[in-house]
Amino acid sequence: MRLILSIIGLALSTVRENKMRSLLTVLGVVIGTGTIIAVGSIMAGFDGAVTGVIRSFGTNTVFVTKNGAFQQTRSAEERRRKPLSYEDAKAIEEHSPAVEYVSPILNAQGGILRARYKGNDLFQLRFFGTDEHYGDSGQVDLAEGRFFTQAENRRRMMVAVIGSDAYKSLFGSEQALGKIINVAGAQLEVIGVLKKPATALPGQSDNQIIVPYFVVKKMFPNQREHQFMVKAREGQLALAIDEMRVALRQSRHDGFAAPDSFAISTSDQLVEQFRSITAMVALVLVVLSSIGLLVGGIGVMNIMLVSVTERTREIGIRKAIGARRSDIVMQFLTEAVVLTGLGGLLGMAVGYGVSLVVRLAMPNLPTLVPTWAVLAGIGVSVGIGLFFGIWPASKAARLDPVEALRYE
Repeated sequence: MRLILSIIGLALSTVRENKMRSLLTVLGVVIGTGTIIAVGSIMAGFDGAVTGVIRSFGTNTVFVTKNGAFQQTRSAEERRRKPLSYEDAKAIEEHSPAVEYVSPILNAQGGILRARYKGNDLFQLRFFGTDEHYGDSGQVDLAEGRFFTQAENRRRMMVAVIGSDAYKSLFGSEQALGKIINVAGAQLEVIGVLKKPATALPGQSDNQIIVPYFVVKKMFPNQREHQFMVKAREGQLALAIDEMRVALRQSRHDGFAAPDSFAISTSDQLVEQFRSITAMVALVLVVLSSIGLLVGGIGVMNIMLVSVTERTREIGIRKAIGARRSDIVMQFLTEAVVLTGLGGLLGMAVGYGVSLVVRLAMPNLPTLVPTWAVLAGIGVSVGIGLFFGIWPASKAARLDPVEALRYE
């Protein structure tokens, strides 16, 4: 143990004597390790943000869409599927006793949507219609006002509930309740304002404007793309999914041997699908960041070879007084590991700094440095030192002591 500590002390003194050269040598290791830490923290934060949004719907919530969420490719059959309809939602309600309620969601799409109040305009907004049950979904947390009722939906009352960012853009600090806003040429009375969501996607603004389902149907009669948010009765999620599948297959006239012409997903399934994609993205990013580590390793090997040449006489003296080959190998390998280890520590500091800056700049992205990223950063930086230090160390160990002592 004392021998190892003395070798580490010797390696640290060598680093101190050549500060700038040592820093430039491990710059690639610093960049590579910092990138691994930063990428790991950002991906962990993104995962936490997205899964938080998905899980906020609750464990008894089921999503029905024409195609599955987070799908990268679609088959020919999926591309041919007809949109989900309002009649499909009614079929679920009528033939699924385990379902508590079905909320159809119809997004207004096509063209440029604009909301206006007096001289204030809002362009990047999500304008959709749903029913009164959406107010109980966990996605509606009112700062003031109320959500619309079943009667207002049936009578196509021109009322709206707006998001917190939509409120700031249109009204600033002015009272919004009871005011009339213009959306796509329609006059809507604001009856509710949402709180800032506790969970949101990174960079996402709460610019949603929610109106009764039949209002969107009246304003955009050609819209066909529905989504359903279905709430299963407590403890009957699996039964509800089975009943929904049967009801939808009958409603959409799916053939006996044909696949489902729709996709049913629970919150847990959506989280798994999302993580399967982000895991692949994270792997690609880590592999790309490893290029910096490779460059850093080559730099370490080159500088260690230069160090062997510069210290040839020192190596000869050590061998002359009894140092074995293993002692020389240990000395130079330790110097390489100490050098890359220090680079790894600097890289972790850089990565943590990037993570902190991202967290401050994007509060919706709760970046967190995961344990695996720290362990990977330390392990890879030490491994780089060992791998790229073997050749210089073995070259030093093979030097003939007599020739080394003659070296000038």
